[in-house]
Amino acid sequence: MSTDNSQTPPSPVPVSKDSTELIRFDQVTKRFGGNTVLDHLDFTVAPGKHVTLIGPSGSGKTTILRLLMTLLKPDEGSIQVAGEYLTHEQKGDKLVPAGEKHSREIRKKIGMVFQQFNLFPNMKVLRNITEAPVHVLGMTKDEADERARELLELVGLTEHIDKYPTQLSGGQQQRVAIARALAMRPQVLLLDEVTSALDPELVAGVLDVLRDIAHTTDITMLCVTHEMNFARDISDDVLMFDAGRVIESGPPEKIFSEPEQERTREFLSAVL
Repeated sequence: MSTDNSQTPPSPVPVSKDSTELIRFDQVTKRFGGNTVLDHLDFTVAPGKHVTLIGPSGSGKTTILRLLMTLLKPDEGSIQVAGEYLTHEQKGDKLVPAGEKHSREIRKKIGMVFQQFNLFPNMKVLRNITEAPVHVLGMTKDEADERARELLELVGLTEHIDKYPTQLSGGQQQRVAIARALAMRPQVLLLDEVTSALDPELVAGVLDVLRDIAHTTDITMLCVTHEMNFARDISDDVLMFDAGRVIESGPPEKIFSEPEQERTREFLSAVL
């Protein structure tokens, strides 16, 4: 096993100024104890594309999202977002661990919707959406309110603007969480099994909202889901993960109809 060099920055790779790359993983490895969850992972996501990560539980999909949110840091390799290193800074010809200010600025480009809704229970719906734009982006209250109302209309919740989260169904809470993420005007929206905590009858409403966002906006989406029909509908590319590596990738019609790898065929036969 390779030595864990989490305290040693990776060797510099050229900062991507390529307009065809918004997210770039270079040789990213992540371990938890003796378990290698991501194994020298390379992949890129282009601006405006919708990319879905599929694969068995424990294959590293959610770890990718948590790395992008800087909830975790890679043990090896580097991550770039919009041409900037995420957890490192370039000092001359060397990479050094990034300070919190640098990571926070890059993180503003990214929004995430979690499995659990993570709404503030003591705040009404409107304030749940406006809190971060006002305090993090420096929007005026009026600007944030206007944006929140537009987003609540987008997710179909304008009549619930003055309710507390506990007064909403799980599906409604998740739609508020989607609006909250979009309120920060991110370049990238990360979706982590956003329907897994919902009762089955609530899943369709949330997925319909996300389909509308995918089809009517130019936001880049990186999605982890077991909802294969949803993945087929919204994805430009599907990446099949197994044991911390991408074993197959391509457009949904290829991955779902004519997968090349036996492991992909086995996984899809179990979930479709």
